[in-house]
Amino acid sequence: MKFTFKALSLAVVATASSFTFADETPASPFGLSVSGTAAITSDYRYRGMTQTFNDPAVQAGFVLSHDSGLYAGVWGSNVDFGTTAHIELDPYIGFATTLDSFANKPLLDVGLWYYAYPSQSDLNWLELYGKLTFNDVLAQGASLLTAVNYTNDFLGFDTDAWYLNATYSVPFGATGFGGVAALGYTVADDYDFGSGDDNYFDWKAGVTYTFASVDGLTAELAAVGTNIDPDSTSSVDSRWVDTGAVFTLTKAF
Repeated sequence: MKFTFKALSLAVVATASSFTFADETPASPFGLSVSGTAAITSDYRYRGMTQTFNDPAVQAGFVLSHDSGLYAGVWGSNVDFGTTAHIELDPYIGFATTLDSFANKPLLDVGLWYYAYPSQSDLNWLELYGKLTFNDVLAQGASLLTAVNYTNDFLGFDTDAWYLNATYSVPFGATGFGGVAALGYTVADDYDFGSGDDNYFDWKAGVTYTFASVDGLTAELAAVGTNIDPDSTSSVDSRWVDTGAVFTLTKAF
């Protein structure tokens, strides 16, 4: 199957800039807690590609967590694919636990994420994910997130696909600044991402800042892109894969 306009537009979900709004309440007698997020980003990027024609996006989400590690939530953003889909609203469910038997005590997180577009349901698709986060990697306070994602309905096209990702974050001492770098790899059956390739790499490199005066407020400025050659796509679609700067504000509380 060719990598069509729909595929390019959908190949983009949250490495974007963001103003995040989170709210967490004390755990109830049932071991439950609720948190919320809101975000504003200069360009909503998903696995290196834009979902908003390089325009800003407002994003928000809520999650209900249990002391057992079970959680469920929903996340949403505006999108622009040049189609009737203008809102993405993704429900998800998962389980997270610390692996205490390992020296580094990494965090294991597995779940299901459903990409949903209420005004254009033929774009909907489901993905299984597994994540492992290691703390204090190479430096105090640094973290390494590794992830594996699988779907048999990639971008709603009824085809198998895998996504592998590694993200490294490190603070620069007590300055409030930090660095972030990520590398991802997508491979899909019977799919053409340009030049006849059924796979591509995406990447991100940037600087973060945590505001000491506002609890939970962070900013990120990063370069985001892919190794897809814009010349291998149509003149219209090349905007989806061009490298760009993405600014994000995030508020969590």
